[in-house]
Amino acid sequence: MRALDPFDLPDWLGVAEVTWTADAGLYTGPVVAGHLSADGAEPIACDLVAVDEAYPAPVAADDTRLRAHQAWRHGEVHLVERAGRLTIAVPGTGFDADLVLDALDRLARAVGASAERYAVHLRLGDGRGPGR
Repeated sequence: MRALDPFDLPDWLGVAEVTWTADAGLYTGPVVAGHLSADGAEPIACDLVAVDEAYPAPVAADDTRLRAHQAWRHGEVHLVERAGRLTIAVPGTGFDADLVLDALDRLARAVGASAERYAVHLRLGDGRGPGR
């Protein structure tokens, strides 16, 4: 994972009405794929990764975990490129709705936007279908 500077992201993230949409359910594991979109802008991939998940293998290197925790402690967010996709590195081993909202609020602030301009569209499944 390579660190990203929020100022290198598209300008529309700081001025448009932005929606982050999950491509899969929150309970599918430590990585939740998604994308950011706004009217008139080309959507960009934006995933969430829970950096503390370590079984069966660590999802993040120690330096990425450290930077994610440091940023979070100071009310900020650590952005990385993972598999060619913008990724929000979040402390923890998984996600719930509150943590997703907090991560996107921090992203909004990182790009100079008001969190009121950001919306989140969640999916709740775990990938196993109905009756899990």
